[in-house]
Amino acid sequence: MTRTVTVGLDGSPESRAAAEWAAREAELLELPLKLVHVWEPVPAPMAQAPVLGPEIHRHWTERVPREAADGVRLRHPGLDVSTEQLSGRPADVLVGAANDAELLVLGSRALGGIGGFMVGSVGLSVVAHVERPVVLVRAGEQAAEEHESAPFGIPSAQTPFRPVVLGLDTESPDDDLIAFAFAAAARRGTSLRVVHGWNPPYSYDTYGVAADLGLREDLARYESTALTEVLRPWREKFPAVEIIEQSHCGTPGSHLVDASRDACLVVVGRRTRRSPLGTHIGSVTHTVLHHSTAPVAVVPHS
Repeated sequence: MTRTVTVGLDGSPESRAAAEWAAREAELLELPLKLVHVWEPVPAPMAQAPVLGPEIHRHWTERVPREAADGVRLRHPGLDVSTEQLSGRPADVLVGAANDAELLVLGSRALGGIGGFMVGSVGLSVVAHVERPVVLVRAGEQAAEEHESAPFGIPSAQTPFRPVVLGLDTESPDDDLIAFAFAAAARRGTSLRVVHGWNPPYSYDTYGVAADLGLREDLARYESTALTEVLRPWREKFPAVEIIEQSHCGTPGSHLVDASRDACLVVVGRRTRRSPLGTHIGSVTHTVLHHSTAPVAVVPHS
């Protein structure tokens, strides 16, 4: 069965932005797009109320995916677009819908006046439990924002893509995470900026060694070399992708948020855990989800 690019749709501005991003990604991947509209069943007494009768409720639940699909087909002629209506708890339903998807795309509100996302409980729950890559797209995201500015700073979707940014832990690099980021950069014809953040061992500060710049420089060279070694085989697999290595002392999440300001996509990982309780996202990914100014792809891995 052909996998799809699947987007969770609820009629909100953020989900419409997610649908547009998903349509562009489906075209790059040459895959069909599926719009999944999830609604929670209305309790029987409310469904029979004059303001929200069963016919009115059915009309609105059918209207949202139909109008969204019509709009996507108009803006993306030739793209295979389908819709599916499902009922139940949105987080649970979307996790199930992602099983047959190449990736799942969700919308997230932008933080007013501050760059980044406002990731709600549904989005966090889906990211924490789904076993396929999930992309979060903020409301108002435009295609031109993924591209370099045209002359005189004019936004344009016709210029080259901005870099893809990958957050990488050199102590436990995962092939699925790295492959996702390289493939995303390759199909966009852009560079991959690999960001690695590290901190000196706790003992450095405990024994006052942090002041020794020589030792800190040695540690910086070690971390930089480790990053180069992890990426060495990937340079051979993706020779057309320019790799920009960035190994910095400091909190990884902060470095990734900074890098997101000039990125078309930020890719981070999440370790899969089988416990049904809790969010299990990780502090770095959590920081990036809430503060990145570019769409964020979360890739689950073992």
